[in-house]
Amino acid sequence: MSKTNSPPEYVCRASLRAQPAHIVDGKPDGGYTDSFEIICRDCGDDPRWEYQDAPPRLQRLRGPYRLMAGTAKYVAHIQWHQKLIHAQR
Repeated sequence: MSKTNSPPEYVCRASLRAQPAHIVDGKPDGGYTDSFEIICRDCGDDPRWEYQDAPPRLQRLRGPYRLMAGTAKYVAHIQWHQKLIHAQR
């Protein structure tokens, strides 16, 4: 049996989630809004932060988005990370 030395496949740590009304002690509180946001740990975001606590560049990534727009932006963001990783190999 032969083994290959190919690098492991990259898995981006990003998610599209319903935007919480508030975050208290790192957890959603007060329900959710009808908007969605992208949280990308690979870009330095933290899901425990409220929107206004995230740096401006992460606020721009977070959104908020309607579901279809958020899904499209999420897919594009994952593809961007994959291209970046493949370019570094």
